[in-house]
Amino acid sequence: MIDARVFLPSRFRTTGTASSVSIGGVGPCVIPAFSVHAPNRTELRYAVGFKACALPLGNNPFWVILARPNTGKEIELKSLSENRVGKKHKPTSTVGRGRAVKTVMSDVPSEYKDDFVSVFLGDSAELCENWPEPTVIVSDGGYGVLGFEGDTSDHLDLPDWYEPHVAAWSRKATPTTTLWFWNSEIGWAAVHPVLEKHGWRYMNANIWNKGKGHIAGNVNTQRIRRFPVVSEVCVQYVFEARIDGLVLKEWLLREWKRTGLPLRKANEACGVADAAVRKYLDQGHLWYFPPPEMFVRLQEYANAHGDPSGRPYFSIDGKRPGTVEEWAAMRSKFRCPHGYTNVWDRPALRSEERFKLNGDSGRAIHLNQKPLDLMTMIIKASSDEGDVVWEPFGGLFSACVAARRLGRYSYGAEIDPTYFHYAIHRLTEESRQYPLL
Repeated sequence: MIDARVFLPSRFRTTGTASSVSIGGVGPCVIPAFSVHAPNRTELRYAVGFKACALPLGNNPFWVILARPNTGKEIELKSLSENRVGKKHKPTSTVGRGRAVKTVMSDVPSEYKDDFVSVFLGDSAELCENWPEPTVIVSDGGYGVLGFEGDTSDHLDLPDWYEPHVAAWSRKATPTTTLWFWNSEIGWAAVHPVLEKHGWRYMNANIWNKGKGHIAGNVNTQRIRRFPVVSEVCVQYVFEARIDGLVLKEWLLREWKRTGLPLRKANEACGVADAAVRKYLDQGHLWYFPPPEMFVRLQEYANAHGDPSGRPYFSIDGKRPGTVEEWAAMRSKFRCPHGYTNVWDRPALRSEERFKLNGDSGRAIHLNQKPLDLMTMIIKASSDEGDVVWEPFGGLFSACVAARRLGRYSYGAEIDPTYFHYAIHRLTEESRQYPLL
């Protein structure tokens, strides 16, 4: 704590010490060194020089905090209204956003299950704790564009919106798990650090190009100040495998060094000229995941010729040398469909697949319904029959429908009762049209 002086307009009453000041009706405003902290707000730090920033205190207008950290003695709080800076911004309401159906369903069942699909009404961050480990997660949640009730007003709030979910995914993910993260370009950019923080490694950004028909008649190119947007991204992540707290390339090199053998002997172990050292033991961007048969060669050579006191080498469970099956399970599944790239040219969803009120004559029930062919492609590429697919932000559960048709088991959640109501109708009809595969 510092011996700070707080200056307030005379009409406000203050109590407490110089370092912990209460503003009438607001509560304490604690002032540690070079920072200001207020209730329900992230701490704001001041490093050097003179800085100013806005901070809401309770229901009062914004305050300007002027900190002079070089002296460490003076902090001044002034009402923005008194300084003619403006009023506190009120976030745009998302109530009712994106709804073709304004009536909120109140008698919706809390779950739906058949032989392949299990979906629930509620918050997926809590529900997924009881789901089996996923091979695939298909995320199509908030975009930060006020697209639906509960979406954020811009991309800046998306990290906080997603973090509880990402943390929950990470607790159940395995090295075989692939995440497909649908969003806008700026939305993905905002959330990417959160994904990395919780162990998700970026693989590839895929672009859904909806074509010019998506904006035909809806954009005035004489006035718009950017190129019209006709795309979304579906970004591929994998859950980073770790052994003894090390990523795989670090662990492989550590294990080989423990043997006491020269690095070049790894090439001899694998029966190659230099690929083992150049690829499998590399620590940079040229690192290559050793195929399971090459991993076993490294393991067998190390345990036969390495320092006997350090055995077993290349042990995944710490008890015995790793096997082909164990090493194969240390990375996600992926088979690229023939003829596809990371740009998916596919018109926006307008066919009979689009769920609407009153059939084709009504409005779309969900504004962000994804095409089944794209959902099918990504699930098929990253899983096998019998694997588990999660859809944490279900909407109308397109990923669950695609997974069912592919013979995968799916688990999903939707927090909006109205969407869940229509999703149950869709899944029920799907189970009738497509019996057990």
